[in-house]
Amino acid sequence: MQGYIPRTIQQTIEERLLQFPAVAILGARQCGKTTLAKQLVGRHPQAVYLDLERPSEQRKLQDPELYFEAQRARLEEPLFCLDEIQRVPELFPVLRGVIDEGKRNGQFLILGSASRDLIKQSSESLAGRIVFLDLSPFLVSEVDVDDLGSLIRLWLRGGFPRSYLASSDESSYAWRESFVRTFLERDLPQLGFNIPAATLHRLWSMLAHNHGHLLNSSKLGTSLGVSHTTLRFYVELLTQTFMVRLLEPLEANVKKRLVKSPKVYLRDPGILHTLLGIEDHDDLLGHPVYGASWEGFVIENVIASLPSWEPSFYRTASGAEIDLVLSRGRRRIALECKASTAPKMTRGFHNSLEDLGIEEAWVIAPVNEAYPMKETVTVAPPDHFLQHMEEAEVDSATR
Repeated sequence: MQGYIPRTIQQTIEERLLQFPAVAILGARQCGKTTLAKQLVGRHPQAVYLDLERPSEQRKLQDPELYFEAQRARLEEPLFCLDEIQRVPELFPVLRGVIDEGKRNGQFLILGSASRDLIKQSSESLAGRIVFLDLSPFLVSEVDVDDLGSLIRLWLRGGFPRSYLASSDESSYAWRESFVRTFLERDLPQLGFNIPAATLHRLWSMLAHNHGHLLNSSKLGTSLGVSHTTLRFYVELLTQTFMVRLLEPLEANVKKRLVKSPKVYLRDPGILHTLLGIEDHDDLLGHPVYGASWEGFVIENVIASLPSWEPSFYRTASGAEIDLVLSRGRRRIALECKASTAPKMTRGFHNSLEDLGIEEAWVIAPVNEAYPMKETVTVAPPDHFLQHMEEAEVDSATR
């Protein structure tokens, strides 16, 4: 195992602590929230860390107002870090009064393994007092992917730290198998959902086989033996716990009939590969999911790295498609994902660019360096594209 790998979101968290009384870091279990928080807490001389998965730590908050008051009497300006807040959601109404009494920013750093929609009390109780930030597993911008082999390693193993940093592909795969089992048998029940683990495992595996395809709730529900509304509830649960992403179609004013269903992706490629029994790169190369897996890997990295852009996909009823369209204001950028070192584009892709009037398009592929395909289309590895976007942001901010 390597040492601490800095996360790109760390500076943003520090800035938000100066701007808001409470900052919440949300993300999947084991994605690195606690490690990151301890780095931040370690810089604060009067920080108090509570792991709410531990009964002994929960007991300290039997009278939370008294506890926080006592800590404030002992420490001048404490930063309270509450880890796994979804275990004690009834804390949120109390935190409102504690925050208002503190009358300053940077009072609470809150970590959670469920979305703010699932932890409903947070948005209801702390409106205007808290800001939410999502932490993904490792991104290509956070690990060393200077060569194609290291990029493939991240793609194969996924970004969960213990999976990516494992001593071998075999050890990584074993960790992910354990993660899937623990998530279904322990983590979801702790959130209050009494859904049979076998049912959700079967659904998760079905979604893995449909990775990168349009979500057909009726068909999947029939296969699972549940109604389409129950199926959507199960999918939403996996979405709210950061396991699945639904990518919505672009709403565009074009004279063509567009698909209206979202596409479904498993957010971490390592988990995708585990559910499909893909243990190493040779297995991946020979698997039908190869191209869709690369597509999901790229899309997740781009969406997580560019939170200020609105993501969608474009597909007409006749099949013309763009994998990912990034929109901000009137500007649109098109991305096509090709798991080939010599990608070739179809006429449908170029027609789609014309339909939408897009003047900047990228083909993201596992190549060693970027090169132009035509005047408005560039082939590049994912880290090159993300670096380009970061530099463009800096240039825009300094103008």
